Amino acid sequence: MARSPTLFVSPRESPIGKRLTTLMSIGFLALVAAGIAAAWMTQRNQVHARWVEHTYRVENAIIDLRRLIEEGETTRRGYLLAPDVPLLRTAYEATARDLPVRLSALDALVADNALQRRNVVELDAQIGPIAAARAQSIALVDAGRVVEARDLFHTETASRRMMAVRRTMNRMIAIERTLLAQRDAELRDAVHAFYVMLALTGVLLVVVALISLAAVLTYTRDLGRSRDTLNELNANLEAIVADRTADLTRANEEIQRFAYIVSHDLRSPLVNVMGFTAELEASTQQLAQLVDRAEQEAPHLVSEDARLAAREDLPEAIGFIRTSTQKMDRLINAILMLSRQGRRVLSPERLDLVALVENIRDAMTHRLTEADAEIVIEQPMPDVVSDRFSLDQILSNLVDNAVKYLKPGVPGRITVRGRRQASRIIIEVADNGRGIDPRDHSRVFDLFRRSGTQDRPGEGIGLATVRALVFRLGGHIEVSSTLGEGATFRLTLPLSLEPQDRSE
Repeated sequence: MARSPTLFVSPRESPIGKRLTTLMSIGFLALVAAGIAAAWMTQRNQVHARWVEHTYRVENAIIDLRRLIEEGETTRRGYLLAPDVPLLRTAYEATARDLPVRLSALDALVADNALQRRNVVELDAQIGPIAAARAQSIALVDAGRVVEARDLFHTETASRRMMAVRRTMNRMIAIERTLLAQRDAELRDAVHAFYVMLALTGVLLVVVALISLAAVLTYTRDLGRSRDTLNELNANLEAIVADRTADLTRANEEIQRFAYIVSHDLRSPLVNVMGFTAELEASTQQLAQLVDRAEQEAPHLVSEDARLAAREDLPEAIGFIRTSTQKMDRLINAILMLSRQGRRVLSPERLDLVALVENIRDAMTHRLTEADAEIVIEQPMPDVVSDRFSLDQILSNLVDNAVKYLKPGVPGRITVRGRRQASRIIIEVADNGRGIDPRDHSRVFDLFRRSGTQDRPGEGIGLATVRALVFRLGGHIEVSSTLGEGATFRLTLPLSLEPQDRSE
């Protein structure tokens, strides 16, 4: 069957993903530009508002100063005409005191404008003579020389001085109005530029939205076609998976039958070898008795080689044969056991892991006492629906393996714990024993393969059986260990094992 084209790729790698990312980036930049423009426009408005307020404050200060100068002139004239009215004298004094204060305030307001400061200086020079003439006429009235004061008033050029003051003030107001007009024009230009930028941003966003919509519609159509193709492929794939699963099941059954047949056929000659070995052993004993008798009755007939052959060589050779046949018998039994485990139908049931491990601990009490070891069960552990016999075999083998490889002279501590992770359960069996070289982490699960110093009985069958059983339960097993620091075997199993319909 030809391989179908790739239907799904990473959003970053697909053309539509790159296109949409580019369009979104453009839209984002447009929004950022609009935001910057709005912030800039807001700042310009705030600056303009401050300058407008400043202009009006300057104008009000000039107007107040003009009113104060004119009030001073009015109160002076009234006092010259009616020197017997104290209120006029008091009003004049108030305006005279307030006049320098208002002039200083105006000077402070126009401190940022050199032209206006020159106007303030000129205004101060113009107001000085006026204030001096007024003070002189008031002093004459206070001295009772009213006629002389009135003559001084008629002869002075006060009106021309006031006209000069008004011209200076009008010029200052005109300057402020001109500045205000310039700032209004700048603000209008800024507002116009802002609206132009908003319009361009809006147009750009509309274009981006239209292009994005077209790209999404195109992608949706392609996605629909891909989904239809995928559904068709899935339909074919389910049939292919079913066929492959059936093939694998048949192959696995064939392997199991082959292992069973081979083990059974190997046992027959092995039994013969073991039987003949027993006969040889009996014959060797008779031969040894014959040599002993010959040594007593006719020692010259027994050579040293015959004596060694009868008493040492033959018993030693028969011992080697017996040891080898016993080892081969254990290996054949292991293969038969693995074959039977693969053919046994699993029977899922709800299991209390704590109770299961406690039973294993109770069954191994004598071994634990001899090894000066303890099994610690961390509670709680979640329940699991699985095959009791298989799970008991798995945990028993792991605990037995941990007890077997504890460090001499160190009290053993074997910890069993379990936790739930999504739809699976993780069970750990940890010990403080010898540990396993990292180079052997994968091969310790192989049949007839062992790691480290071979000073403990065993044929390398236990962990291979564990892995086979774990695979049958739909899980996997791994080990983490450092040499000399203990080992942790970690099982990952489904929380609920599906029942099997296959019979033996």
